[in-house]
Amino acid sequence: MKKIALYEENDFAEQGLKRLLVHDSPYFKILNFNFKAGQELPVHSHQIEGQVSLAVLEGVGEFLGAGGATLPAKAGDVLISDIAEPHGLRAKTDLRLLVTIAPPI
Repeated sequence: MKKIALYEENDFAEQGLKRLLVHDSPYFKILNFNFKAGQELPVHSHQIEGQVSLAVLEGVGEFLGAGGATLPAKAGDVLISDIAEPHGLRAKTDLRLLVTIAPPI
């Protein structure tokens, strides 16, 4: 068993999003991304089988999808999709995001 204190381990950066590898195993990968307002994780996809979840821990933003599609995103919201489906996020306020990828890439 291990414990990670996300708020102590990862902060914010003015120049771009901050990334922390929280966990990596043969079964899944967990990443923490912290965004300042206006920063984004561009829409992208991975050509593998699996799923990804994007969980907003703090802040307000929007989930981004193919063709300019957007969905509102606030603390407590989770987006789940196939990892091959285009996905991303734009922060409207400072925002903390927890991403889980299974299987890991």
